Amino acid sequence: MRIERKLKAMGLELKPIAPAVAQYVPYVGVGTLLFVSGTTGERGDELGMAGTLGASLTTEQGYQAARLCGLAHLAVMKAAVGDLDRIERIVRLIGYVNGAPGWREAPWVINGESDLYIALWGDKGRHARAALYQHELTLNMAVETEVIAQVKRGVRIRPWPAASRRRH
Repeated sequence: MRIERKLKAMGLELKPIAPAVAQYVPYVGVGTLLFVSGTTGERGDELGMAGTLGASLTTEQGYQAARLCGLAHLAVMKAAVGDLDRIERIVRLIGYVNGAPGWREAPWVINGESDLYIALWGDKGRHARAALYQHELTLNMAVETEVIAQVKRGVRIRPWPAASRRRH
């Protein structure tokens, strides 16, 4: 519970996982790797931050939107392994940023999630990364990220329950 104590000390909390809006699951485990689906920072019934960076939103607001994505991912990781201390390291972070033409600050936006992981895991929170510009994201969201984490040896990644998938 060390990681969750750090979160609490930072004034942050994990909220319920948002239901899938299409035909996917929040995560898939393969060996010791945990592949976490993309999120726009939605948590429970709360949507992430909408808008276009460099037009209706500032880089700092984008940083906060990426941080929300990180918190949503942490909730999914916890559901997958039961305790965030069972995460060995963050391996890769892929970030998509809804940016206006000519705006070039996506790497600083995605730092919102990167900085969160480094604050929680130290050097094991440092990861390979991509920060990509998008002309538009689903529901005009500002940021969407996906993450790959490594779980500690011997930790079982729980299968996602099939009954919880949303049907349309």
